[in-house]
Amino acid sequence: MTLTLAPDRPVRTRPRRVRTPLPVVLCALVVLFFLVAAGWPSLLATHDPLDTDLDAVLLGPSGQHWLGTDDVGRDLYSRIVFGTRTSLLIGLGVMALGLALAVVLGFAAGLGPHWLARPVDRLLEVLLAFPTLLLALLFVALLGPSATSLVVAVGISTAPGYARLLRAQALGVRRSGYVEAARALGHSERTILLQHIAPNAFRPLVALVALGVGTSVVWASGLSFLGLGVAPPSSEWGLLLNAGKTQITVAWWLEIFPGLAIVLVALSFTLIGRYVQDRLEGASS
Repeated sequence: MTLTLAPDRPVRTRPRRVRTPLPVVLCALVVLFFLVAAGWPSLLATHDPLDTDLDAVLLGPSGQHWLGTDDVGRDLYSRIVFGTRTSLLIGLGVMALGLALAVVLGFAAGLGPHWLARPVDRLLEVLLAFPTLLLALLFVALLGPSATSLVVAVGISTAPGYARLLRAQALGVRRSGYVEAARALGHSERTILLQHIAPNAFRPLVALVALGVGTSVVWASGLSFLGLGVAPPSSEWGLLLNAGKTQITVAWWLEIFPGLAIVLVALSFTLIGRYVQDRLEGASS
């Protein structure tokens, strides 16, 4: 009697699912809430943000006014919700302008000819020598206080840091083996730039977009708190902080809750950006 062995069957392994950490999920929910508030504030607000009620001046948080009222009886929660659009648009505008300038300056310094790369590199070093807030204050002073001035001032102030990162990444990619192989195969410089250098140089900026939006909201709110941003009756978060500073001893909620909104947005975007960065580094290793 002979025994026949069945042929070995290939073992199928299921791809390992990577669970998203709970803090990242909570941050994503916070971002989703503020995105809904920015797009459709009337869905979340409980009052008209401009309605005044002199019988409800400086009321603390309650069932009728969840986050209290200000010095003319306006509902603070509704004002924060309606101010989300302005604050987030400023943050996104700052990131768009900062990254656009960073791409131009970073590639000029890293990939341009010597006569162009050296002056641009020196310019970036000079701009990086100035503190971000001081440079933003300079541009706001030149342009005047407005939402556009905030975007331009903070965007230009943050661009040098992104440009130096993009320059270093572009230089590293240009000296890599696969770029040298592409040149050996006779590919044109345009093809190498578009298909090899640019995609790999832009990769770290994916995570920086999320990190930069939160930081930009903080910088823009800080300038508005100093009276150099959006003008009333807007309910931009930094302007809310500026309006409530005179009543901080009798109405703490006018400072705490707008400040908490700024912290939540900055923290949420930062954690999401770091999570994306870790996933990208894990995928490339």
